[in-house]
Amino acid sequence: MSTLYVAAGAIRRDETVEIVLLLAFAGGYIDAYTWIIHGVMANAQTANVIFLWVYAMAGNWAKALHFVPPILAFAIGIVIAAWLRRAAGGRASAISTLIEILLLIVIGILHNRLPDLAGTLGISVIAAMQAAIFVKVEGTGCSTVMLTGNMRQTIENIFAVASGGAPLGTLRRSGIFFALCAVFGFGAAAGAFATKSIPDLALGVPVVALLIVLLRCEASNSEERR
Repeated sequence: MSTLYVAAGAIRRDETVEIVLLLAFAGGYIDAYTWIIHGVMANAQTANVIFLWVYAMAGNWAKALHFVPPILAFAIGIVIAAWLRRAAGGRASAISTLIEILLLIVIGILHNRLPDLAGTLGISVIAAMQAAIFVKVEGTGCSTVMLTGNMRQTIENIFAVASGGAPLGTLRRSGIFFALCAVFGFGAAAGAFATKSIPDLALGVPVVALLIVLLRCEASNSEERR
């Protein structure tokens, strides 16, 4: 489907606005957490690659190599997600979310003992799985772990409406993508505040958001099996 103006019954549960907004909140939150705690980006691998080469070209190899592990962990997460899609089919989104929740809990437990291993690598795997599994909102491509594409969609759709002759549902589409950007930003703000205020408990917030996503995905799967 190329438009967000679709019948409710035709929308996959893991592509609903509710699910995607919860994931965007978790994506922004986790990125703020990893930047504050570890000085790397869990979601935005573009930034990690840029920092890697900036420091490498300056001859600061110790600093440059700091950005290699999250990039490799992100690649591992993508491979896991690809395997899940092949092996689990329609249940891939629910299983992926469960794995993300379990990893966040483990990271929270191990954070004080193995901060770099648990935080940097584990969260990059989580971000990659989310990026690879949840790729659409109501049939249209989106991202729940970064803003660039969603901002482009927002601006393009607003321009289409303003210039006239836009297809049915374009204004609604722009509103959804604007909401994705806003909720991602709110998640980043909440993540920064919680990480500074309650660092040992900060990861509990995205766990709650992902639990809601899991329950909604599982409810959908149960309905489909009936």
